[in-house]
Amino acid sequence: MSNSPKVPESISETPNPTRRKLLVAAGSAALAAPLAGLGGYAWSQTKAPQQKSKITFAWSQVSFCLTPVPVALETGIFEKNGLDVTLINYSGSNDQLLESLATGKADAAIGMIHRWLKPLESGFDVKIIAGAHGGCVRLIAYNPTGITKLEQLRGKSIGVPDLAQPAKHFFSVYLKKHGIDPEREITWKAFQADLLGLAAEKGEIDAIGYSDPTLFRIEQDSKAGYTQLATNTDPPYDDKMCCVIGVGGHLIKKNCPAAAALARSLLEAYDWSNTHRDESAKIFQKYAAKLSVEDIKHLYKQLSLHVHPMETKLRDQIAFFARDFKELGVLKATTDPEKLANHVYYNVLPEVCSSPRA
Repeated sequence: MSNSPKVPESISETPNPTRRKLLVAAGSAALAAPLAGLGGYAWSQTKAPQQKSKITFAWSQVSFCLTPVPVALETGIFEKNGLDVTLINYSGSNDQLLESLATGKADAAIGMIHRWLKPLESGFDVKIIAGAHGGCVRLIAYNPTGITKLEQLRGKSIGVPDLAQPAKHFFSVYLKKHGIDPEREITWKAFQADLLGLAAEKGEIDAIGYSDPTLFRIEQDSKAGYTQLATNTDPPYDDKMCCVIGVGGHLIKKNCPAAAALARSLLEAYDWSNTHRDESAKIFQKYAAKLSVEDIKHLYKQLSLHVHPMETKLRDQIAFFARDFKELGVLKATTDPEKLANHVYYNVLPEVCSSPRA
């Protein structure tokens, strides 16, 4: 591929040594407790490798749903699993991010399955190794419209940041499952994200489909208020992921155990964040523009931090979303959802990583 994107510089900071030691100590103590409520699965290796693997990890620091990334860094989870992780704040396009993974400019990233499936169908050398969480998008109606139920959206307009946005794809499928034709009975309008609230107030749209914290701020700033109509944690998506952990094919080929350690680290951090929300919100707050710790804790309530499938469950969920997208016409009519899922998924269990890649 030509015009390879320039990978942004790392924004990771070197934490205050004293604070880092306290965080690591606190994290280690909490992680040492039995994980009975989480199925008893111990994500970390029993003994950390002496030589650490360097990993460049791309993420969006404004996304509160990615709190476990800095949690894994600051509580020492990455280190415990033999990783030396550098975070880079990536704000480029989705295709550029996947190209960075495919060409080795970055080793790993987290992104929405709704953003990744179409580019992965095109052949990027990127493998999905784990689910991360669920609950990233919401659909809210502006109260003056009188819309309080999904069925009342027929003939109405929904505002989104762009017409290829994950919320637009997800809610198109969701509306279709509820008997509403998303192409003929809904008008989709694109507005700059921070202008969506103004567009609703001016009567240009009736509802907004997007993610927090933007929706949270729109609701806070509105005098008339909004009614939530749906989220991507509503059935049949209540047990489904929305964001996934992906790695470049080069990492699988050259250092698959590092990819496995990355998956274990992040899933452990998700479990820790799910049960230690106060501490997690405090860790993430320094990355969050204009969000207080209490705001972040409030936003956590919409997330399914415990939903992070691996192995066959991960493959099956990828196929589930691929079927949705094929029915919507996002994927090619000739694409087999099962084959696509098998192609983009990779099992990084230790016994698999220790064997030559097929």
